Amino acid sequence: MSGVHLHNVNMLYLLWAIPILVAVYLYASHRRREALEQFAEADLLKHINVNVSAARRRWKAAAVVLAFSLMVIALTRPGWNPKPKKLERRGRDVVFILDVSRSMLAEDLRPSRLEHAKLAILDCIERLQGDRVALVAFAGTATVKCPLTLDYGFFRMMLENVTPESVARGGTMIGDAIRRTLDNVFDDRERQFKDVILITDGEDHDSFPVEAAKEAGERGVRIIAIGLGDEDQGQRIPLTDENGSRTFLKYKGQEVWTKLDADTLRKMVNATPGGKYLNVATGTIDLGGVYEKLVASAEKKALEAKTVKRYEEKFQIFLALAFCLLCAETAVGDRRRRRQ
Repeated sequence: MSGVHLHNVNMLYLLWAIPILVAVYLYASHRRREALEQFAEADLLKHINVNVSAARRRWKAAAVVLAFSLMVIALTRPGWNPKPKKLERRGRDVVFILDVSRSMLAEDLRPSRLEHAKLAILDCIERLQGDRVALVAFAGTATVKCPLTLDYGFFRMMLENVTPESVARGGTMIGDAIRRTLDNVFDDRERQFKDVILITDGEDHDSFPVEAAKEAGERGVRIIAIGLGDEDQGQRIPLTDENGSRTFLKYKGQEVWTKLDADTLRKMVNATPGGKYLNVATGTIDLGGVYEKLVASAEKKALEAKTVKRYEEKFQIFLALAFCLLCAETAVGDRRRRRQ
């Protein structure tokens, strides 16, 4: 046996209950003595207690205390005989490309297209199964807000801080966002196990998104596009000034109405192997379900491997000893054997 390891060492704090348990037994013994003294005079006690064995009572109390100690040790899950075991984390590289242009402030999805998308991504993150994730925000330019990471907490923090002000220039340049992702996020050494989840209303300002999608497909990247917004009538873009007054975005004196451009998104996903377009429009989206169906079920690569020591857990031995002690304590009485 080479070394003992406790898997849950915090359980040892329960050993502080042993002095309390001993104090309870001492108090019970004292109370019994007081009760007998109230019942009979001191010189008669030796005749009344003639059949009670104080030694047996002490033994029974010690058995209970020892059994409790053994159960606490069992709760720590002790183990020994460590053996090396290689653990391998498998997954895919998933990049969320999120449109943060002003058109994503439209409220045909509540509370807005952008906030609806962020909530959907957070739901998806809760269901990840070891994949590396990254976040790219784009409008007129694209910015890598979170590189590929397994630190989902950091990813959530960066996602929650994303607003239309996260990008320096307004507009919608989907093609530039795809190209920035290919050049600054993905590693070209592998041409598989890569997914882009693009969440946008599809409006683009001449950034050649279909051509960018074709380049992504050639580099082994699959695009899953999520289309948000009203495809027919569209929606106005609300603006709130410093005084809290609410207006709508105008261009050359006319209110701007933003619509979902589903045709562009369909062409983009068709340009990548296994691409998929999901037309959410003004409905609800279960991005976690999309992930489980399209990403989690896909082929994965080894992302991380390390060798750890696995100890053989032996808590059963201590539980068995505690059980035997409690059975013995129950079977043994506290009366002396009568002599003939």
